[in-house]
Amino acid sequence: MASSSLYVILIFLSFSPFILISESQKPSKSNRFVLPVHQDKKTNLYVADIYKRTPPLQVPFVVDLNGRVLWVTCNQNYLSSTYRAPRCHSTQCARARTQYCHTCSSKARPGCHNNTCALKSVNPVTRLTAISELAQDVLSIQSTQGSNTGPLIRIPQFLFACESSSLLQRGLPGNVQGVAGLGNSPISLPIQLASHFGFAGFAPTFALCLAPKGVVFFGDSPYHMLPDVDISRPLRYTPLIISPQGEYYIEVRSIKINNKDVPINKTVLSINKRGFGGTKLSTINPYTVLEHSIFKAVTHFFTNELSGIPQVKPVKPFGVCFGSKSFKSTRFGPGVPNIDLVLHNQHVTWRIFGANSMVQAAPGVSCLAFVDGGVNTRASIVIGAYQMENNLVQFDLARSRLGFSSSLLHFKTSCNNFNFTAIP
Repeated sequence: MASSSLYVILIFLSFSPFILISESQKPSKSNRFVLPVHQDKKTNLYVADIYKRTPPLQVPFVVDLNGRVLWVTCNQNYLSSTYRAPRCHSTQCARARTQYCHTCSSKARPGCHNNTCALKSVNPVTRLTAISELAQDVLSIQSTQGSNTGPLIRIPQFLFACESSSLLQRGLPGNVQGVAGLGNSPISLPIQLASHFGFAGFAPTFALCLAPKGVVFFGDSPYHMLPDVDISRPLRYTPLIISPQGEYYIEVRSIKINNKDVPINKTVLSINKRGFGGTKLSTINPYTVLEHSIFKAVTHFFTNELSGIPQVKPVKPFGVCFGSKSFKSTRFGPGVPNIDLVLHNQHVTWRIFGANSMVQAAPGVSCLAFVDGGVNTRASIVIGAYQMENNLVQFDLARSRLGFSSSLLHFKTSCNNFNFTAIP
């Protein structure tokens, strides 16, 4: 796998820019957008309500960091005066990089036309796939300047996959109607935003700030949280690696606990010739997943550093748990040893404090929030959503780098604190 800013530039050149206009029909001067997200309590997945269709309707989507496309169910009650299904072999099909044609034997409706483009959609939890129709319709997203939100901006011909509701049957929150893919692929949400706005200085960059009521930023920093804190100022950077599937990886060279090296086979951390290994980031995995040998080394070392604290029976899916009363409470969560992911050089580390390493798994039980992924895993480490909570994580596609802040609790704010009420 190799990252390349050239890849992003080629994607931009493959799109004809569209002028985004606000509801007032004047060109927008905004170069940044915000999308509120909230965590579904049952599945721990993150959901965004996105305005689509004409007239506009808020539609709930699961946020999939590595998803290749935004797909939505269309076979029931999809009503929009601006829905279109591009013809097979059209320019839109070329943008979506599909050469396959879609046929449908039922009465024509959204998602069911003949001689249109065919796309494959994926349920990111079950990994079930289905063939869907490439479609275009209006998508609206809220603009922002600084710490204030602005008007909704319309994208009149946003490309997406129009799917059957059968793909929603398992694993996803009951109310969602699709998945919003943020991966590095031609018709994902951030790439389409960047291609539409590229001529006007819009940065091909987005940032996650996950929390029970968090936010996704589209466009470059600064990003502000109450009480007027620029949460992008403490960002550190590491190279961003893009897989052939458009997934986001970084290089982790070693792991430290309590500033001590964890003895692991570092060859497992590297990406091998078959494409296995490396460290992926995911919003679908609720907790960080470690290849079996890494999991054993990390949990053994962590418990040795807490040898004076008795363990309790583990709560699935975790391997190590303690009585919650055993830990002192700090500003950064339970008072436990810090876990450091050492990145492309020894001076760049992603520090995981207790708030992101320990989870209340049952009443009175706190567990180390890492999961055993078994052997022969595609990625050696998958950094899950829990470890990214209340951290700003920026995906700078133009510079092929990942920016990360570590815990925002250090700055007396959190990802819950974006001011969505301030509309100029």
